[in-house]
Order: sequence, then C-alpha cells, then structure tokens
Amino acid sequence: QVQLVESGGGLVQPGGSLRLSCAASGSIGRINDMRWYRQAPGKERDLVARITRIGNSYYADPVKGRFTISRDNAKNTVYLQMNSLKAEDTAVYYCNVLIQSALLGPERDYWGQGTQVTVSS
Repeated sequence: QVQLVESGGGLVQPGGSLRLSCAASGSIGRINDMRWYRQAPGKERDLVARITRIGNSYYADPVKGRFTISRDNAKNTVYLQMNSLKAEDTAVYYCNVLIQSALLGPERDYWGQGTQVTVSS
C-alpha cells in the first residue's frame, strides 16, 4: 500500500549536476528517516546520505561537500541534489524510507525502484 517512485537520473558529464527525487504515496502515516543508497556494478549497496524527521542530515565521505539531501514532508518526498559529479558516482541510486503507517502500527522500510546515474564524458 506504499509506493516509492524515483526520478531524476540520467547521463551527465563530469562536473555536472543532477537532482534525484523520491516520492512516497499510499498508506502513509509518519515518515521517519529518509535515505539514499547507491550500488555500482560489482559493488555493494552503500549508504549515500540520510535525513531525519527534523532535518538532520548525514553523508558518506565520498559525497561530502557535493551532495545535499533534503525532504519536503508535505509532499512526502526526499531529494538528492548532486553537484560536481564524478565518474565514481556512476551507480543505480535507491531511496529507502522508514514509514509508520498507523499510529500504533509497526515501522516498515520501503525501497524505490532505482534510478540510473551515469557520469561520463
């Protein structure tokens, strides 16, 4: 009953920018952490950034100073602004959201379908 739809990926040259979006819909009560992961071919899926309900953000070392995570609680959406992109940023990017759909219900996490980001000249 909860769906996450990602958008914003694509092909970009080194030094360019992209903005990823992940919108949640369905049976949503309270959204807690919102996160972005990425997975490059042959590598593990790694956490890129996360943002708490009150807006505290955290970043993996390779993206610090270049990426910014933000959220719009009214739109149930998390964003990842990616600047100064490098070839090493090439990966499939996944959003992950922790949701409590009912006041007394359990928390569950949901994954987006993934969006490809390719940085190449």
